[in-house]
Amino acid sequence: MNPIQHAIESRVSTNDYDAERALSDDTIANLISLATRAPSAYNLQNWCFIAVRSAEAKARLKEVAYGQQKVMDAAVSVIVCGTLDGHRQLARMLQPAVAADILSQRTADSWVAQAGRSYADQPVLQRDEAIRSASLAAMTLMLAAEGMGLSSCPMTGFDSAALSREFGLTAQQIPALIVTIGYRANDEARQKPRKPLSEVLQLV
Repeated sequence: MNPIQHAIESRVSTNDYDAERALSDDTIANLISLATRAPSAYNLQNWCFIAVRSAEAKARLKEVAYGQQKVMDAAVSVIVCGTLDGHRQLARMLQPAVAADILSQRTADSWVAQAGRSYADQPVLQRDEAIRSASLAAMTLMLAAEGMGLSSCPMTGFDSAALSREFGLTAQQIPALIVTIGYRANDEARQKPRKPLSEVLQLV
């Protein structure tokens, strides 16, 4: 079995963490670096991450996450946000690809123009794209954690408005998910069975 398949098939959403085991700043930075390898439309990279790791910040996060203890026990809880104004930053985002001869300047310019036409004055599409990008980044983050021998859990159980206020998010930053990461306290956890493919797959 290849390691990516193993990570997908063995990953378990963890609620019980070993609260005594921490992660270094370098490990957290590496996890986020890997999360940013997720795909995004036009390579918008319309996301940002808040790594909540201090006891004080964890307590504030627990308050807006309906008292869920796992945000206290996990080594770090990452608030994964989508950003609404990614298309306005696209020209800058694409310059490294142009400099590396991955994209021509002409292609980059056409992407910038097309993205501007698509997203300008389209708040629903901007929000949808922000949530899509943040979700892809969150899944990449969880697989990165699994590959490092860590456990994780995606969370949508939080007060979005209260979280935004508590952690100083701007109007352009939408908290999509919290991903808790750390060392699992219960090594006996197993992945729950999924629906059979006959219920979810249509070949056409």
